[in-house]
Amino acid sequence: MPEPAGEPFVKTRADAPADFFAWEAAGLGWLGEGATAGGAEVVGVRDYDERSIVLNRITEATATARAAESFGRALATTHGLGADAFGSGPPGWSGNGYIGRQRLVLQSFSQWGDFYAQTRVLPYANAASRAGGLSDAGLAAVEAVCERLLVGEFDDGRPPRRIHGDLWGGNVLYGPRGAVLIDPAAHGGHGLTDLAMLELFGTQHLDRVQAGYAESADLAPGWRQLIGLHQLHPVLVHAVSHGPSYGAHAHRIARKYA
Repeated sequence: MPEPAGEPFVKTRADAPADFFAWEAAGLGWLGEGATAGGAEVVGVRDYDERSIVLNRITEATATARAAESFGRALATTHGLGADAFGSGPPGWSGNGYIGRQRLVLQSFSQWGDFYAQTRVLPYANAASRAGGLSDAGLAAVEAVCERLLVGEFDDGRPPRRIHGDLWGGNVLYGPRGAVLIDPAAHGGHGLTDLAMLELFGTQHLDRVQAGYAESADLAPGWRQLIGLHQLHPVLVHAVSHGPSYGAHAHRIARKYA
């Protein structure tokens, strides 16, 4: 674990649900199992309770292209640790999790498309529609994509990966030893989901992260064409909380894959 000693970093939230920080700690522990075998580094957890979590403090350093490529390879190794099923949470975790402050359904599926449609795309599309963040036409386009997902048109036979689940650039910090992951929504999913979120919101040396990952994970040709599909969930999450601009973005994505 990086930065095992020194002044800790304490995150607090007065209105946190009782299991909020336990969820974060469980995800960090699960992802961190691969760190000693070439997987991605994660921030160390010192303690947590219902209102806070105490983490090792990361001394931030410059993100170099070399460090970014190494991170891509390490992320592929972490993904390769696998998960029990698509949609399953860390071992021993009971109930649902969180992505940001929104609930994240944890339910096991054998096929990625079924999991992605039922627990990641449709629930947030419906919530965004009710909140006024997604138009009727946008909802219809998303539902059309889900029809394709549910019959397995986008399934590729790859097993469930152990993914971070909320891997936007702000959740990748660079310390003296390279990239360190923070604040996961860890579950069993598809590896492209993490790459897609990094591309959606941007990260330092994205091209080198992708190159390192693609080589190590042996991605199939044409994988870049599916990035938008994997961005649909986080865009819809934002459509629920941040409104119609993200709903319009989700509509544009959905039209591509409907």
